[in-house]
Amino acid sequence: MKALILKEYNRLSYEEVADPEYGPNDVLVQVKACGICGSDVHGMDGSTGRRIPPLIMGHEASGVIEAVGGNVTGWVEGDRVTFDSTIYPLEDWYTRKGQYNLSDGRMVLGVSCGDYRRHGAFAEYVVVPEHILYRIPENVSFEQAAMVEPVAVALHAINLTPISLNDSAVVVGAGMIGTFIIQQLNAAGCGKIIAIDIEQEKLNLALTLGATAGLNPNKCDVPKEVFALTGSRGADIAFEAVGSEAAVNCAIHCVRKGAVVTVVGNTAPTVNFPVQQVVTRELRLQGSCAVCGEYEAVLDMIENGKVNTDVILSATAPLSEGPGWFKRLYKGEKGLMKVILKPS
Repeated sequence: MKALILKEYNRLSYEEVADPEYGPNDVLVQVKACGICGSDVHGMDGSTGRRIPPLIMGHEASGVIEAVGGNVTGWVEGDRVTFDSTIYPLEDWYTRKGQYNLSDGRMVLGVSCGDYRRHGAFAEYVVVPEHILYRIPENVSFEQAAMVEPVAVALHAINLTPISLNDSAVVVGAGMIGTFIIQQLNAAGCGKIIAIDIEQEKLNLALTLGATAGLNPNKCDVPKEVFALTGSRGADIAFEAVGSEAAVNCAIHCVRKGAVVTVVGNTAPTVNFPVQQVVTRELRLQGSCAVCGEYEAVLDMIENGKVNTDVILSATAPLSEGPGWFKRLYKGEKGLMKVILKPS
């Protein structure tokens, strides 16, 4: 089969590789669409330590079942499917507690971090265990289904965060995950949703998707403006969707005493933050890791038009053109948010 391989840091190659082998509890999926995630772009240069070459990246995907293992039930060749990005053991203690995203021995498709290497979906075929499969509704496209994972990441963060009707919320980072968080905060009944980003185009999009204000740190004192918009108290909740030290600190400084700050971004391995602010203002600072059972809800939301995935889709392109699109995303080309690659 053909695949897009990270041969070494900052070098992608589209070439012939061996077809993947599948076990008795696995399915072989013919990939129809696979989105380029920001973590793939950042991981490509080795800065995150989670894309050690050689590796086939890609975890936001959809396709058609090509073949099933001997123990697989409920799935047949030709089924339209998407699948969780996390491959987790069913017998794990965390899985049994309903926290499979934290399970010991879990792997993420398209990730190689030293502990494991699991090739992903930037290829004509990918193998996944049957227990992470989800059926694609008839009127949901392969492209939309390939964006379920980032929507689920946003929904998982929302579900972890206590939200009351008419709460004020800050979202630091109006990229792909941030825009999905904004849409779901709007659906949850937040009164004020303040988007923060250094790119005006992203802020403009956020405003069309439910944000009530958009602030650019390069143009104003963001915490001061947030406090002015929230009765001089600060926001009730905040979401950090960048993964940088500046973004984490911005979120902390924008909330009221007793607030919750949920960190979703996962780019920088370490950050410095004002621990005295967190302690004396009794803030709850929590991480949100991947997804944990949100796929079915997200597929329903896309099917029913309750979340708009099409609005962030910048381009679809053949998998063979992947190196060029990665380069454009890595350079931060304006106007590019989500690019989906199609093997066929």
